[in-house]
Amino acid sequence: MLEELLIEQVTAAVTWRLRQVVLYPAGTLADVMIDGDFEATHFGAYHDNNLVGVISLFAAGDSLQFRKFAVRADYQGKGVGTALLRRVFAYAKEWEITLIWCHARLSAISYYERVGMHQEGIPFERNGVGYVRMTLAI
Repeated sequence: MLEELLIEQVTAAVTWRLRQVVLYPAGTLADVMIDGDFEATHFGAYHDNNLVGVISLFAAGDSLQFRKFAVRADYQGKGVGTALLRRVFAYAKEWEITLIWCHARLSAISYYERVGMHQEGIPFERNGVGYVRMTLAI
């Protein structure tokens, strides 16, 4: 993991550019603005004062879905994503959330299993990409 990684809560607008670069490189900023962004909770990971990772949390009762989880390509595999998820898990405990979940790309199942999440249900496809629901009971 990177030394001196700072994770802090940020506004929705702070996440958009990194979301676009990582998740929708051929898209526009409008493609990454989603319903509920302004009511959601967002975290950003900074290294040397540069935003290198983001994750957005959407609450529904006592569960929390994370979406638009993005880490800059040159920082992937260095622990940024795992640090962001650990912050999300701590946040969930602080707010007495009982379940965290996401729709994970099929290619990322093993990553989410390594951080303690479990596959639930059957895979599905959206816009030509395969996903499955991954959950973690808190």
